[in-house]
Parts: sequence; C-alpha cells; structure tokens
Amino acid sequence: MTQRKFYIGLDQGTTGTTTLILDDNWDIYSQGYVEHTQYYPKPGWVEHDALEIWEKTKESVGGALEKGTLRINEIAAIGIDNQGETVVLWDKNTGKPIYNAIVWQDRRTAREADELNKDWGDVIKEKTGVVVDAYFSALKIKWILDNVEGAREKAEKGEILAGTIDTWLIWNMTGGKLHMTDYSTASRTMLLNINEGKWDKDILEKLNIPESILPKIESSSKVYGYTDPSCFLGGEIPIAGNIVDQQAALFGQACFEPGTVKTTYGTGCFMLMNTGDKIVDSKNGLLTTVAWGLEDKMTFALDGGVYITGAAIQWLRDGINIIETAQETENIAKSVPDSGGLYFVPAFVGLAAPYWDQYARGMMIGITAGTTRAHIVRATLESIAYQVKENLDVMKKDSGIDIEVMRVDGGPVVNEFLMQFQADLLGIPVDVPVITETTALGAAYMAGLAVGAFKDLDEIASKWKLRKRYLPQIDEGEREKLMAGWRNAVERCRNWAVE
Repeated sequence: MTQRKFYIGLDQGTTGTTTLILDDNWDIYSQGYVEHTQYYPKPGWVEHDALEIWEKTKESVGGALEKGTLRINEIAAIGIDNQGETVVLWDKNTGKPIYNAIVWQDRRTAREADELNKDWGDVIKEKTGVVVDAYFSALKIKWILDNVEGAREKAEKGEILAGTIDTWLIWNMTGGKLHMTDYSTASRTMLLNINEGKWDKDILEKLNIPESILPKIESSSKVYGYTDPSCFLGGEIPIAGNIVDQQAALFGQACFEPGTVKTTYGTGCFMLMNTGDKIVDSKNGLLTTVAWGLEDKMTFALDGGVYITGAAIQWLRDGINIIETAQETENIAKSVPDSGGLYFVPAFVGLAAPYWDQYARGMMIGITAGTTRAHIVRATLESIAYQVKENLDVMKKDSGIDIEVMRVDGGPVVNEFLMQFQADLLGIPVDVPVITETTALGAAYMAGLAVGAFKDLDEIASKWKLRKRYLPQIDEGEREKLMAGWRNAVERCRNWAVE
C-alpha cells in the first residue's frame, strides 16, 4: 500500500496563523488557526511580538496535525506565505528580536516617507514598482536601526539580521541555518530592484541600510532546506515554497494567465492581476509587484490594496460593540432595503490605492435621525465593495485589459449580501471557489510544485473548483449613482489628519 502524501500551507497573517493540511487530492484534510496579539503603542503605530508569532505558528501547525491525527514526518513538504511588509530585526547570536515587529499598517514613518518622496519618489517607483510609503518595509527597518539603542553598531558588525515574517519563521524553523525570502516578498520591501531581481544598492545607501542584514532572495518554489527537528515539532520536513500572502492567493486561485484577477478579503482587501512577464507601470495609483519567481524567472502583477475592510467589521464588534460576531452582519444588512443614504469610509489609517492619502481618516456621512444600527452595519459591508470597485476600474484603465470575471477568497466571501453587492457594483460575475483559504493553498501548491507533486501549472489549474457564482443584478445607472455617492464621501474625509 502506497503511503498517502500530505502538504502543509502555512499562512502567517496579520491577526493570526492558519495551517492547512492538504491530502494528495488537494482537498483540505485538517486545519489549525491561532490568533496573536496586536499592539498599538501610540496612535498610528501597530506592532506584533515576533517571538509570540513563532510560538503561535508552532501551535497552529501542531493543532492541525493533531486534528488530522498525523505526525510531522507524514508531511511531504511545507509552503509558507506571510503578511508582507511587516518587518523584524533580531540578534543573530541570541535569536531574540531587538524590537517588536513593525506591522504593514504602521504609520510612524509617514513624515519620513513624505520627505523621501520629494526627491526620490520617481526613482524608487521606477526601480521597485512601488510608491514611497510608510506601508513598505524599508522605512520600518531604517526606523529600528535609528531608534533602538546600539542597533546600527550591531548591524554594521554583522550581528543583526533583518527580514519580513517569512524570513523570521524560516530562520527559526531551520535552527538559524536559512536567512532567506522570495522574490514576491522582497518586492514588498521598497528595496528590490524589480528590473534586476536584486536588492537595490542606491536605495540601501540612501536609507543607510547595510545590505548584509538582508536575506538572500530565492525562487518562490524550490526546496530551500529542512526544518530542524529540535526547533520545529520534532520533524525534518522540506521547506519548499515561500511567497507573500496576496501573491499566494493569486497562485492558489490559479490565476496563471495574464489578465486573470483575484481579490482577497481579509483585514484589508487586495486585488491582484497577473500581467505575465510584463512590468505594467500604473499611471493611476496601483503598484507593480512581483507575483512570483519560478526558476528565477519573475512573473509580475498589478496590485490594488485597500487597508481597512474586514478590520472595519472587527471595529463594529470590538470598537463600538454594535455586533457580537462578523457572521451576523449578513442578516442585519439584509434587514434594511438600503443604507438609508449612509456612507462609511473606513480610512482608519489613511487610504491606499488609488488615492494614497495617508492623512485621510474614517468617516460616516449621511446620518439622519432615521439611521439605525442596521444601516451602519450595511454601510460598513458596502464600503468594502466600493473600495474594491474603485481598484478594479483603475486596473482596467492601467492594463488596457477588459476583466471578465473576478475570483474571490478570504473569510468575508461567505457573506452572501457582500458578494452580491460586489457583483452588482462591478458589473461582472464574482466567483467563490470551494477552498476559500487560497493564501495557504497557494503556499502549499508552491511546495507541491517544488517536490514534484505537479508537473506544471496546468495541472494545478485543473484543481480549482467553483462553489458559487454571483451575477450582477442592477443596471449601469443604479451602479453609477451608488458610486457617485461613494466618491463624494471619500472626498470629504481626505487630508484630515494633516497637522
């Protein structure tokens, strides 16, 4: 009897770590999820404890193995995807972080980004594909080097290592043997020259970041090394896939052809379009990013990011306590025929694409004496769909490609009200797959590809299964009226927090 093979897709996200264990039919066999703490030391600052993330990652994988009554040595390969721009610096000798991880949402370097943008904005956009913004890793690394006592001296001596969360996890999983990242994650740092596929010396020099602290850049699918049994759940497993979360979802959704698009709904919302081997320069506020590197050849994507979507629902629950669970928002939203003219722009940490306004702040407008809790809940869900629609319009304009369907994934896609409203606004079908944890799935596919579970991308594409298709049910006139109200609301919350 041949032994069954299992693959792990590990999704280390902003609020928690998801482990998917897939069987050799690529169906979910078991899963684990563990949340970690969010720290907000000052307004606009967001941090994680990197040691806690490492512990919770082991807990998440351990939980999934236990549920599936599997041992770690029954796993054929592990693929990792990570939350992206979040960065950690640690002492090479002790393995301890020298400061908390600074999260992608953190705005502490916004002023510095403004200054850098004046002289270097065009250069950085041309070299890296991304705009100068506090969102990316580069200025976070610089901030830690500048503000943690002794950090710069230690870095110059080669005693400090830096990396995004994937780098930190792989370093720990391998007992400090591997210090690496992949092309897709590197493209989120504002330090990768996407034309050359390596760290950009000019930008590093300008920001005074020693290249020696940065990880080696590898393909997104290859056997990099093995887990150290003394560090990671007692087993030696090939680490064979590594990719940033949104690109992992693009891969998990089998968007392999230029012009295919997916949107992931999570804390934020991220829309990516595969542009193949072409670097498409956006004139309208989208980013050019690396989708993945396979055999050291890069595939590119256009990237539209929305900072706050699922986080706005979380705020209804934890911030103002008007809901108990995210699940109940669907029925509450359906209990009213519309939002009663209420618009909610959840710009808690500014607006990302297509505005890139780091000083916008959240706002509800159109409140009347007739506004109820149900209107607020509905307007919150609608705000997610409006932001996605704006990104899709820009993507079509920039790429010149007509988008025929949007594949979606992430927790909120179970909300049928939201998905229908989204299809209505977009005017194209919205497809929900059977496996909606596509970030972890994409990471597992990367690992499977590296160890020979698939012969090519077509074989992966044949695994994609549709669960439900939503078709638009409103006309263009109604759509335009809704969008005009939204754009009006956005204009009123822009540039609010400028001192």
